[in-house]
Amino acid sequence: MGVQGKRVPRAVREQQMLDAAVATFARRGYRAASMDEIAEAAGVSKPLVYLYLNSKDELFTACIRREADALKAAVRAAVEPDAPADRQLWSGLLGFFEHTAAHPDGWTVLYSQARTVGEPFAAEVAVMRAEIVAFVTGLIAAAARDADCEAADQSLADREVAALAHALVGAAESLAGWNAGTTGPGRPSGKESAATLMNFAWSGLDNLMTGHRWTPSR
Repeated sequence: MGVQGKRVPRAVREQQMLDAAVATFARRGYRAASMDEIAEAAGVSKPLVYLYLNSKDELFTACIRREADALKAAVRAAVEPDAPADRQLWSGLLGFFEHTAAHPDGWTVLYSQARTVGEPFAAEVAVMRAEIVAFVTGLIAAAARDADCEAADQSLADREVAALAHALVGAAESLAGWNAGTTGPGRPSGKESAATLMNFAWSGLDNLMTGHRWTPSR
């Protein structure tokens, strides 16, 4: 076969490099991972990695952006827009946990590596997280409207909805992080994790939306 027959399109080659980089960064960590390791895993020369992706920093940033975009797309695609409020939240959580379970290296890069290495990588993850929080805020706000849950002070109601969205996203991230560190037959599936968080969160949300609030006893 001639050289032309072996040529791989640039877009395909870049994805191969990103696949190798995500796996290497997840296994070794950003600081310990080397471009030599990544090139070897991708089956290309190190100069080719630099030619396509310029530097280790830019390669890591490209990995973060690709994995973040894939996660956001999975959550949005999973939500059933015309379903009841609890079904929408359930389907969004299911999309999140099934994606992170199917792409553990990508989640490790986002959750364990990018957030802890420092700037500018943490900022990249913060952008992704803000978009997911905004999306969940919209789901909770729509559910509250459907339940005719209106507060006299609408600004306070808005803050509360935003706080609930931050709490729910934080809980989902924490549970997905715990899942990633769990190996063997005891590791929960995406569906099991979504059900766990739904059972934890929905009863409280449902009570809030129908005006039944918990208050500390005196």
